[in-house]
Amino acid sequence: MPLAKRWQALDRGTVAGTPERWAMYELGNDGEIVEIGVGVLRDELKTALTYSDATQVRWETCQSQAQAEELAAEHRERAELD
Repeated sequence: MPLAKRWQALDRGTVAGTPERWAMYELGNDGEIVEIGVGVLRDELKTALTYSDATQVRWETCQSQAQAEELAAEHRERAELD
């Protein structure tokens, strides 16, 4: 089950406006999930912007790393990305 949030362009403007908080995020192309990740959101998206072919992103901020990893595991299983 994907996040119930709209995709945003994975670009410098989006990355600059993201919080520096733990999050679970989805990277995508044309509305299709290509990767589900966990980390401090702004740092992760800076890396994705540089090295990923993804053009879209959406995320859910979390209170802790453990919460983000749990959420990501659920989403990977539902998206069959594991």
